[in-house]
Amino acid sequence: MDMTPKQIVAYLDDYIIGQKDAKKTIALALRNRYRRMRVEPKLQEEIMPKNILMIGNTGVGKTEIARRLAKMMGLPFVKVEASKYTEVGFVGRDVESMIRDLVYEGINLVTREFEEKIKDKIDDEVNKKIIEKLVPPLPDSASDTAKEAFIKTYNTMEKKLLEGILDDKKIEIELPKKAHVEIIDSSLPFDMSSMQESLNKMLGSLNKDKIKKEVTIKDAKILLRSVASEGLLDQEAIKIEALKRCENGGIIFLDEIDKIASGKKNNGQDPSKEGVQRDLLPIVEGSSVQTKFGQIKTDHILFIAAGAFHVSKPSDLIPELQGRFPLRVELESLDEEALYKILTNTKNSLLRQYKALLEVEGVELEFDDEAIRAFAKYSVTANEKTEDIGARRLHTVIEKVIEDISFEADEKKGTKVVVTKELVSDKLD
Repeated sequence: MDMTPKQIVAYLDDYIIGQKDAKKTIALALRNRYRRMRVEPKLQEEIMPKNILMIGNTGVGKTEIARRLAKMMGLPFVKVEASKYTEVGFVGRDVESMIRDLVYEGINLVTREFEEKIKDKIDDEVNKKIIEKLVPPLPDSASDTAKEAFIKTYNTMEKKLLEGILDDKKIEIELPKKAHVEIIDSSLPFDMSSMQESLNKMLGSLNKDKIKKEVTIKDAKILLRSVASEGLLDQEAIKIEALKRCENGGIIFLDEIDKIASGKKNNGQDPSKEGVQRDLLPIVEGSSVQTKFGQIKTDHILFIAAGAFHVSKPSDLIPELQGRFPLRVELESLDEEALYKILTNTKNSLLRQYKALLEVEGVELEFDDEAIRAFAKYSVTANEKTEDIGARRLHTVIEKVIEDISFEADEKKGTKVVVTKELVSDKLD
């Protein structure tokens, strides 16, 4: 997507309050990827992404900034926690699995886009199969009267099907009988993934039978859409496009990187922490990783690492890894004014979400401005007195205040409920 850094920051401002430095840094990193793809091919290979290290407490917007941008730009994105990985040789997830996770995301992203392009074709195929079950085709020898009656019935059924009137009606459908072995844990080495693929092909060739299922038309649409999609989509084209996007636009958000930093206090106590950093190094520097969908180069994947660094410091990471995150931004803690703006100045804010939820019950929920300021004040106080969890504290505070209103919503249908400063004080003092 061709967006200038200013446009990217303006987009982020709709969802995340403050954190100007972090937004600017990431906006530039993404714009540079766009610029890179437009220079001559030989120079493209030389221009490496400038990986980013974000330092700040939980709940200040680190993940949200990266997630929003990836979604907006249609880029493969995964969030992983560095503390979940183990050094090669230890039992657990190896660091290469984050690349396999990214490729899975890329495949899903491109599949959805391809499906959208042929959505009408898929829907036509599905509707045709369902109507054939409802109105069996006539033999060629049928009379003209029978054919006229058939066309009339067919058109009536098609209209009802499209309007959803027949959704609860049950029909019997045929589905491919798949003998599929799925290895869900992508932390397994690649040879296991290869074995899975070979096994699936072997079982698939042995068993091409179909199974019959009686389901509602609503469920039949979902099941048949999946079958039609598989038949109509070019899986090879999806794989090629997904790998290309992951290599040139993929973003990996590496959270809790401070948990694998070995400070002086930790020296000798947990040697695997440094081992994870050393395993991480070739992936961040640029290497080839084998996945079930093919080989992927990590040279141009953008890595955004983040951590609170309360106990350790960025300088406690091994020097080679520090050098691979040249851009550093420190995110500010959220004060009362920032929390107030999060509730009032962001799209799809928490207050808007709660209003929408209670609208379902026929209850009109309204928040006084003083009540909103009270939410922000109590959240800051709670963050200061206990652990600072940033904007996540708003969830706790608001939920506590409107808990009873939400519980009794079915009895308040057709009414308007105003949340006042007094109510907030009463619930939270």
